[in-house]
Amino acid sequence: MPTSRTGRPPAPRAPKRPAATRLPRENGVLGLYTRARRGWDRPLTAYYLIFGGSLLITVLGLVMVYSASQITALQMSLPGSYFFRKQLLAAVIGAGLLFAASRMPVKLHRALAYPILAGAVFLMALVQVPGIGVSVNGNQNWIAVGGSFQIQPSEFGKLALVLWGADLLARKQDRKLLTQWKHMLVPLVPAAFMLLGLIMIGGDMGTAIILTAILFGLLWLAGAPTRLFAGVLSVAAVLGLILIKTSPNRMARLQCLGATEPQSGPVDCWQAVHGIYALASGGIFGSGLGASVEKWGQLPEAHTDFIFAVTGEELGLAGTLSVLALFAALGYAGIRVAGRTEDPFVRYAAGGVTTWITAQAVINIGAVLGLLPIAGVPLPLFSYGGSALLPTMFAIGLLIAFARDEPAARAALAMRQPRFGRKRGAGGTGSGRSPRRWNTMRRRATAARPSGER
Repeated sequence: MPTSRTGRPPAPRAPKRPAATRLPRENGVLGLYTRARRGWDRPLTAYYLIFGGSLLITVLGLVMVYSASQITALQMSLPGSYFFRKQLLAAVIGAGLLFAASRMPVKLHRALAYPILAGAVFLMALVQVPGIGVSVNGNQNWIAVGGSFQIQPSEFGKLALVLWGADLLARKQDRKLLTQWKHMLVPLVPAAFMLLGLIMIGGDMGTAIILTAILFGLLWLAGAPTRLFAGVLSVAAVLGLILIKTSPNRMARLQCLGATEPQSGPVDCWQAVHGIYALASGGIFGSGLGASVEKWGQLPEAHTDFIFAVTGEELGLAGTLSVLALFAALGYAGIRVAGRTEDPFVRYAAGGVTTWITAQAVINIGAVLGLLPIAGVPLPLFSYGGSALLPTMFAIGLLIAFARDEPAARAALAMRQPRFGRKRGAGGTGSGRSPRRWNTMRRRATAARPSGER
């Protein structure tokens, strides 16, 4: 037996590991599609889409609010950053609400449903009290809270309807009562009509449309039969037609569809036409951030309802398509969360929030593009308005909590969180306890691999 120079027998070498068989690598478009499909199906995809998409929309919205509101603020003898600072404050408070909602358990969300509904109804009724309610642009849907700050209680009515309606339908589903049409409609539809009545007293047709969309979304998720769904839709359509016919302002907005001249006969379509002008002058990449011309007094509500038009003028087609892609990703993630859960409350709440944000974005962008009547609703997470931003960010926190609560997502998040430090009681050499090992894939692979090194 051969020996080494020291006379000792050589240490036995570890057996060579067989070469791993490599799978054939897919190249080209097929390989890229396969990798993208594999990454898209990961458990945390919805979580990252909701968190990242909402963060990007909010940050880009802050930038565009600062750009679009400077001229309006200066015309009102205010500092140029006045509206931006108020929106930034609302975003900071909303971020706290988002974090709190994302960390709440589902039971606490359900427990908050009735208090939020009661608070929203009380505030919406308080708006109609003389001396308390404030009228803005002909709609009395605001309450002054001191100084220049105002709140719009109808925005919180959207969140209240989502949470309360989801909890109501979930409890009825647990008792197997949704097979009867009276349990599906009562008390959900009467409560929704009560909220709609309080909103329409103040004249806010846009918010009423969003609330109606949420109601239809909840009924659709609850499995309402076609006849029942069509019946409720017909009643809502008749009521909406009556409200439009009895209001000259709403009739004028309807007649501005497709208008290309500011004065289309007896109807003034200044806002709708100048929104199209702003989009048309932007081109592919826009005129540059802050270089909008229409915001210099030509386009009313440039930092609120028509901020998408200013975005198209300054950032061009690339900017508007980016905003559309972010909202599409947010909507897909919400549908995915609602479709993959087994909890009925999570399904109804996630579907209601997704319907709310998607419908409001479609109505706002459709009005700017001249495809829908101007409803006066802000672009979610993007337009100026703290009253709209706060409940929307809380709703995004709900989606994040639901996305994190999926079993596969919860396991994936636990795998990615390293355990720092040592176990309790471990410290010196005489403790007899080993330090806490890293909870990573690399540690497990190293521990399972035999080694011949000494």
